[in-house]
Amino acid sequence: MGIERFGAGPRQVVAGDQGVGLHKTPRIPSQGPMSAGPAGPVPTILAFMTRVSPALDHLKAGTWSWASALVVDDEPGMVHFMAKTLEPLVGHLRTAFSAEEAANLVEQHRFDLVILDISLPGQSGLDWLQALRSSGHTFEVVLITAFADMDSVIAALRAGASDFILKPFRIPQILNSVGRCLERAQLKRENFLLRRNLEQRTPTPGVLIGTSLVIRGLQEAIRRTASVDSTVLLTGESGTGKELAARALHHGSARAGGPFVPVNCATVSGDQAEQELFGSPGRDGLFVYAQGGTLFLDEVAELPLPQQASLLRALEERRIRPIGRRQEIPVDVRIVAATNRPLAEEVAAGRFRADLFYRLQVVEIRLAPLRSHKEDIADLVPHFIEALCAGLGLPPIEVTEQELAYLQAYQWPGNVRELRNFIERSIILGSLNVSALYPPMPRVSDSKATAAGSAAAVGEVPSAPALATARPASQAMAGQPVAVTDLSTLERQHIESTLASVGGDKTRAAQLLGISRRTLERRVADWAAQSLR
Repeated sequence: MGIERFGAGPRQVVAGDQGVGLHKTPRIPSQGPMSAGPAGPVPTILAFMTRVSPALDHLKAGTWSWASALVVDDEPGMVHFMAKTLEPLVGHLRTAFSAEEAANLVEQHRFDLVILDISLPGQSGLDWLQALRSSGHTFEVVLITAFADMDSVIAALRAGASDFILKPFRIPQILNSVGRCLERAQLKRENFLLRRNLEQRTPTPGVLIGTSLVIRGLQEAIRRTASVDSTVLLTGESGTGKELAARALHHGSARAGGPFVPVNCATVSGDQAEQELFGSPGRDGLFVYAQGGTLFLDEVAELPLPQQASLLRALEERRIRPIGRRQEIPVDVRIVAATNRPLAEEVAAGRFRADLFYRLQVVEIRLAPLRSHKEDIADLVPHFIEALCAGLGLPPIEVTEQELAYLQAYQWPGNVRELRNFIERSIILGSLNVSALYPPMPRVSDSKATAAGSAAAVGEVPSAPALATARPASQAMAGQPVAVTDLSTLERQHIESTLASVGGDKTRAAQLLGISRRTLERRVADWAAQSLR
């Protein structure tokens, strides 16, 4: 990692365990490991720091590799010393000799920490700090000065300083301050992600439930893909568990210790998507919050074309440009994208960039709908009951073999998400009302069909054979050929029934069905177009 310096003037190493920065003119460097010139080896500096202070034994090269720091001081020796001290510890380091030069850097880069001298030529460090806080910058700031009184300390804290250090200071003193500030910065990042996850009700990391061949194949694909750092595209119908698969990829990878940051591209507009992903002045984007971890782009097909171009550039160059910034920021993030729409068709229709599609499709994993592995319902139902009852604080409900057979006979157009929502509603109501999964069926003369229809009318559970017999019989009474209702018709009946039950509230219906509102609106629009043909 290189150091970028601004300003002119001679540079000298100012060091020694007797204290640093007592005077505003550079001192003659002392002899010893710390007095090595610019060509001196970095490991020697680290070894010296840990030797003079055993409390720093935990420090090693790259301890704060995720962090970016800025040192601002008009004394060249102090700037050079601080740079040599921090360079092996942080990921990116910049230096400046005045508040004006530092302000230019802040406009071009993002920082987690600024070490700022109060006495600067031109604008003072204290005045610049007040201007930074007024403009919305929230990074940690350590103020240093050789001339201070109680009024200066109070003014610094009121201006928003994180710490205040009086020159001369010892190496452990400045490094302990840096450590505390970067720990606060890390906690702010984690707190932001936790609040965001709670707002989105994102699931906690877990294993993929099921023992079918479909699930075992998916688990193997995730295991193999997690070991590499390639971009992954998860495809499949809505509600098949794409975010859970993305979390499994993250927690099985070398990035498991980093953050997992999900974002639903369908919930943000074009300008908001740009700000959300890449950031703006005074606000970090999700790419920055995902540094060292995984960024999960759900419903990536909904991303507007201009933002698709920005995402492609970020993927190819591993750099982003926040809104209002002139320079780019390097990022170290793995991208996992997901969609329930066929991206190849979106590309052909001109709604999705072909180059971005190929860049995302380095590895594609398709998640099968629940109807293709219904045997896993026997494992999913008790898993959801246990997890949801713990969260809701309600007693578990019992599921009989007959009720389980009914659940396995249903097609689940909303897939695993619909099953989970159905179990949650059942726990709240205190019983498993499986008859609510189907619209009411007309009465028929066939005795088996009538028995099934009557059972559904009173909320009892018809057996799977009775259910299979009832619908063909009702079709025969209407003069239709005897055949099981096709999946698309069954899905339409279920969605229309749910819409009717909530008075046409599409947002509520989408939540009950376990699909997004946009998916629901698209289905309704397709049916309306079909009726006009």
